Amino acid sequence: MQTVNIELSIVMPCLNEAETLETCINKAFTFLNKNQVIGEVVISDNGSTDGSQAIAVACGARLVHAEDKGYGAALQAGIEEAFGTYIIMGDADDSYDFKNLMLYLEKLRDGYDLVMGNRFKGGIKKGAMPFLHKYLGNPVLTYIGQLFFKTPIGDFHCGLRGFSKTAYMQMELHTTGMEFASEMVVKSSLRGLRITEVPTILSPDGRTRPPHLRTWRDGWRHLRFLLMFSPNWLFLYPGIFISTLSTVFGTMLLLNPLKLGNITFDIHTSIILSFMLIVGIQLIYFHFFVKIYSVITKLTPETDRFKKMFRYFNLERGLVIGLLSFLCGLILMLNNFHTWQSMGFSDLEPVTFVRKVLFSLIPLTLGIQIMIYSFMLSIIGIKYKKV
Repeated sequence: MQTVNIELSIVMPCLNEAETLETCINKAFTFLNKNQVIGEVVISDNGSTDGSQAIAVACGARLVHAEDKGYGAALQAGIEEAFGTYIIMGDADDSYDFKNLMLYLEKLRDGYDLVMGNRFKGGIKKGAMPFLHKYLGNPVLTYIGQLFFKTPIGDFHCGLRGFSKTAYMQMELHTTGMEFASEMVVKSSLRGLRITEVPTILSPDGRTRPPHLRTWRDGWRHLRFLLMFSPNWLFLYPGIFISTLSTVFGTMLLLNPLKLGNITFDIHTSIILSFMLIVGIQLIYFHFFVKIYSVITKLTPETDRFKKMFRYFNLERGLVIGLLSFLCGLILMLNNFHTWQSMGFSDLEPVTFVRKVLFSLIPLTLGIQIMIYSFMLSIIGIKYKKV
C-alpha cells in the first residue's frame, strides 16, 4: 500500500529478462537515491518462466503481474499500478541507462506531458540497433508519423520515454503489442499534449537470447497502426487524387481520343478511368466512415472541424446530390436507348456508342453510390449523436 507521495515510477515490462533485470533495477534505484527522488521501480511481468519475478522482488522492486500477453499489455498493467505522479518506462534489457534519467524528469517537472528519448541525437553504440532498423525502419516510420500527425518527435520508437500519469489517462491507450509505442505518440499529438524529446544513448542489450522484436512483423504493425489513425492519408487524399485524375482525363477521352506521340488513348482507357472514378469516390466516403467510427470509439478526439464536416455531409444533402446524379444518368441512358430504337435496334458503331453509355452510366452509378453511402453515414451518425 502506498504510504508516501511518490513523484516518479520507473516501469519496466518483463518477459524472461533474468540476465539483465537485476542490473536495470539497480541502476534505477541508483538514480533515485543519487538524485534524492522519491520514487519506485515497478516490474510488470508478462509471464516469465526464468525466475525474473524472484529477482525483481529480491532487488526491492514492486512486482505487477500482467495477465494479457504483449509488450503494450505489460506496460499498461505496470503503468496503471504505478503510484508516481510521473512515469518513465524503459526496456529491461540493459540497452538504456536508468542511472541517467534526470533530463526526462526535469522536462516532466517543467510541465511537458510526454518526454521522448531520441537515440539518433544521443548516440547508437555499435551493435545496438540492426542495420535495417537504423537506416530504414525507424527513419521511415518516424517520417510517416511526422507527416501524418505533425509531431515534433525525431525518434518515434524509442523505448525510453516519460509522461505524467494524468497525461497517460488522457491518451486512452488500447493496443497490446509493439504498436503501443506508436499509439502513445499518435494520441498525444492528436490530443494536443505537450511533447518534447531528449538525447538518449542506446547500448547493445545484455541478453544472450534473441530479442522479442520481429523486424518485418512489428514494422508492419507500426505502419498499419499509423495508417489506421490517419484516414486522410489512407482514404481521403488517394480518393481525391484518383477522382480528380479520372474525371479530368476521362472527360477529355469521352469527347475525343487523346494522342501522345504514337500512342492513342481511347475507349478502353475511358473504361478504366470510369472504374477509377468509382473507386475514388468510395475512398472518400470510407474516410468519413472511419472518421466517425474513430470518434465514437474514442480512438481520436472530437474536433470542431469534425463537427462541421458531419453537419455538412448529412443524409438529406447526400440524397439530393445522389438523386440528381442518378436522374442525370438515367436521362442520358434513356436517350441512348431512344437512339438505338430509332435505328431499329440494329448494330451500332461500338466505340461511339460505348462512349455514350459510359457518359450516362457514370452519373447513374455514382448517384446510387452516394445515396447508399449517405444512409450509411446517417446510421453511424445516430450512434455518434448519442455519445
